[in-house]
Amino acid sequence: MGGGGGGVFSSYSPDKYKEKIREAREKTRDEAVETLVSEIINRLLADYNRRDVEAIGEHLEEIKEIIKEENVGTIQLLFGGSVSKHTYINGLSDVDVLMTIDKSDLSGLPPKKVLEYVSSKLKEKLVDVQDIKVGKIAVTVVFSDGIMIQILPAIKHGEGFMISTEKGNEWSNIIRPDKFATKLTEVNQSYNGKVVPVIKLAKGIIAQFPENQQLTGYHVESIAMEAFKRYPDSKPKTTKAMLTYFFKRATEIVKTPIRDKTGQSIHVDDYLGTESSPERLKISYTLNRMHGRMKNADAIASVDEWSAILEE
Repeated sequence: MGGGGGGVFSSYSPDKYKEKIREAREKTRDEAVETLVSEIINRLLADYNRRDVEAIGEHLEEIKEIIKEENVGTIQLLFGGSVSKHTYINGLSDVDVLMTIDKSDLSGLPPKKVLEYVSSKLKEKLVDVQDIKVGKIAVTVVFSDGIMIQILPAIKHGEGFMISTEKGNEWSNIIRPDKFATKLTEVNQSYNGKVVPVIKLAKGIIAQFPENQQLTGYHVESIAMEAFKRYPDSKPKTTKAMLTYFFKRATEIVKTPIRDKTGQSIHVDDYLGTESSPERLKISYTLNRMHGRMKNADAIASVDEWSAILEE
């Protein structure tokens, strides 16, 4: 029973042995960080989805009633069905709604005036609201419980809808919500349902950016579809890794107008101007800084930093 053990380490020099011990400790540490960050992500997603189910329907009904009372138009689900079916995690990533304008004296106005009108009526009658913002193409209602709903006024046009140009002075950008929903669902399913959760988390982070550097829901979803066209096989298919990759790719993608995924001739991000406009470069810088924070959090294996990124 000669006792000639020692295993694989027996031929290592002292320095090599120390290196292997260090690598083993780092691997254990990294695995622990991945587990803990995954728990934070899963809790956040569960909160998002539970909050959606309980509150979004109620808020939508409040908005619908006001629009109906004012005889302004008809509220529809912009991206097709996920809210009405209560399947937020399986369908689209957030709640953007389309308001088709029925009121004749509004349909003749430029989009900017319609946005101001809708905002004023919602401010008069909605309760438990933190803020109502008039953007370039939408009215964004932020409720006290954190739910954010974007309302895009639109005019029916053939099989699609016309929404505002980035200047707010005319109706010209044509969207096909049904086709967009189909495209996003296809991308999400190709990654076993992980893309929509990544979008939800990305939107939560981007919502904390300065107001002039935030992106519309439609735009974030379009960036995700672009980013995940070619996700490297070498990278982990975890939500955390894919979220980091999203911000890395978004830094470059946002610099250039994205053609609408339904094959139309318009762009979904005209509100940021032309390629490499000052607005695009400013947002690119902010997205890149966030990507840097994520890479640094991984480098120092900091659960606290990841928690701050996800929950601040």
